[in-house]
Amino acid sequence: QVRLVESGGGLVQAGGSLRLSCAASGLTFSNYTMGWFRQAPGKEREFVAAITRTGIMIYYTDSVKGRFTASRDNAKNTVYLQMVSLKPEDTAVYYCAAVRRSTTFRVAREYDYWGQGTQVTVSS
Repeated sequence: QVRLVESGGGLVQAGGSLRLSCAASGLTFSNYTMGWFRQAPGKEREFVAAITRTGIMIYYTDSVKGRFTASRDNAKNTVYLQMVSLKPEDTAVYYCAAVRRSTTFRVAREYDYWGQGTQVTVSS
């Protein structure tokens, strides 16, 4: 049984930082590209970042470039999202997801497995 468990969310003031973690089990972690998505109330789930199996390639949506950094530790079956200079518009539930094969890594429906999400709230 595959499980992805996010942690590290919380309430932070604008300009602050958070580090999200996603611990994976039940799959061969190093065979999967890991993605981060977020969903704000009333909005569709949107791509945030993706990191390929070895971590060589990392993709970001434009709105987080320079502020968010994705990384992974294949020995710990864990992927991270370091977020700095947070803005109120970053407020959302953040999800990690795993995909074996994808054409773009940016499309949610291509992902095979999902975590339950962790809430990030940025106050102004």
